Amino acid sequence: MKTRKISYWIFTLWMSLGMVSTGIVQIFQQKTAPTFITGLGYPAYFLAFLGICKILGVVVALMPGRPLLKEYAYAGFIFTMTGAIFSHIAHGDGAGEMFPSILLLVITLLSWYLRPADRRVAFAHA
Repeated sequence: MKTRKISYWIFTLWMSLGMVSTGIVQIFQQKTAPTFITGLGYPAYFLAFLGICKILGVVVALMPGRPLLKEYAYAGFIFTMTGAIFSHIAHGDGAGEMFPSILLLVITLLSWYLRPADRRVAFAHA
């Protein structure tokens, strides 16, 4: 049980670091992100929206309590990373360009799967 909790925090901290770092890049539109996103047909302002959502999602994922809100944050992360992977595929990118999104998706799924009971939504059984 202790190993599971330690694993949860390792994956959650890596997920948080990945989401915050990419969120900051998106908010400030650093590197070639605006060119990539507009090349896919998305407006450039979409980057700032994604970045803000990622940072807010990390705040929710790390704060105590609010398990239902955490489920929404994880869902948003999973949708975002899945969307990024499909956008890379649509753009014709290879596995090397997709790897960061795939890695962050896997880390997010592991964090979600390993989360402790107090961070899960409790369902009433009839």
